[in-house]
Amino acid sequence: MQDILSKVQVHIPFHLMPQYQEAILQRKLNPEIYFSHYALKNLDKSKCIETAKLFAGAGLKLTFHGPFMDLRPGALDDKIRQASLDRIKQIFDLVPYFHPLRIVCHPSFDDRYYVDCDDLWLESSIKTWTELVALAKDAKTIIALENVYDKEPHILRRLFDALSSDSICFCFDTGHFNVFSYTPLNIWLQELGKYLGQLHLHDNFGLKDEHLPVGNGNFSFNELFEELRKIKVKPVITLEAHDQADLWQSLENIKNMALFNFI
Repeated sequence: MQDILSKVQVHIPFHLMPQYQEAILQRKLNPEIYFSHYALKNLDKSKCIETAKLFAGAGLKLTFHGPFMDLRPGALDDKIRQASLDRIKQIFDLVPYFHPLRIVCHPSFDDRYYVDCDDLWLESSIKTWTELVALAKDAKTIIALENVYDKEPHILRRLFDALSSDSICFCFDTGHFNVFSYTPLNIWLQELGKYLGQLHLHDNFGLKDEHLPVGNGNFSFNELFEELRKIKVKPVITLEAHDQADLWQSLENIKNMALFNFI
């Protein structure tokens, strides 16, 4: 089990860190720290520095998950876009302490909201992420943009093509794909495989975003990892379990399915 743990990041909201920090250090879990708007609004920088030093001393690899609630980084209204940009920028103030390998963010395209506005959304998004990519490059980290409500990969492909930077990559979220995508998995990987730098692994039955343990729903993890073998991509992997029991179940299922044998 420890062999698998050494190969993955584990989702943990920052506000829960006092509760789980000791377990993280004892079990040598590599955290993906989620900084919500609430956490950023009430941030104690001295606590961040202390936590970062503890994790660095334990030799842990870190990733970040940026804020996303209510944010519209591709908003057509520039005031809304700027407010979203300002909130996301806050997480970059913490990079010098934690040195995360990746910073996961939501581009937040939804064709139910941006009806017939693909080009306008793309234009606004490019403005936002161009500014953030520059910050990521200076900080020697990489932004990973995650699919959420996307039905197909084309608009994200256009965004990555336009940004054309080694400081940004694609984070493929299995649970979001399983609920929201109308497009087969192989098409997603054909379109975005060259940009793939991270995975978020969790499961569901295609009806809602349940965040079940890997293998407890109906997403085809075997197909995903077979496709990754074919295109020879080895992304950073995060287990997005929402409680401890689901984390351990995911690890057990991954072991039984031998998913990580090629990593």
